[in-house]
Amino acid sequence: MKKLRHAKILELIEKYDVETQEELADYLKEAGFQVTQATVSRDIRELQLSKIPTGEGKQKYIVLRQDDSHLVDKYIRVLKDGLLSVDMAQNILVVKTVSGMASAVAVAVDAMKFKEIVGSIAGDDTIMMAVRTLDDTKVVMEKIYKMLES
Repeated sequence: MKKLRHAKILELIEKYDVETQEELADYLKEAGFQVTQATVSRDIRELQLSKIPTGEGKQKYIVLRQDDSHLVDKYIRVLKDGLLSVDMAQNILVVKTVSGMASAVAVAVDAMKFKEIVGSIAGDDTIMMAVRTLDDTKVVMEKIYKMLES
């Protein structure tokens, strides 16, 4: 049962921006799992979930490889140091960076695991990000700008 619950937790945090243990417990209960807050807390610890800012004044759980968990602040710093502008063309984000920083910024954004971003391609100073929908493109832009403000 634990393996099934862990798999469901990973699925849920990939699909939704889950901010709290209570929210995760509610999603699990909707999926048919009878859990307590203590169980969810233990599962989060066992799965080594981390929280990152969503850019909306909130946070969300994500899975980072164990050796990457200390890098979240560095990813945000890379965004702040390298990003110059973000523009949209329908469901494609065009990100301009300091010369030579596009790959680093793309890696930082990929590490944030935004569910709206399908993939990205980086050149020297430009990144093209394919986003699922036009509305999602606006959401990602907002998230990025909010992260730059923090």
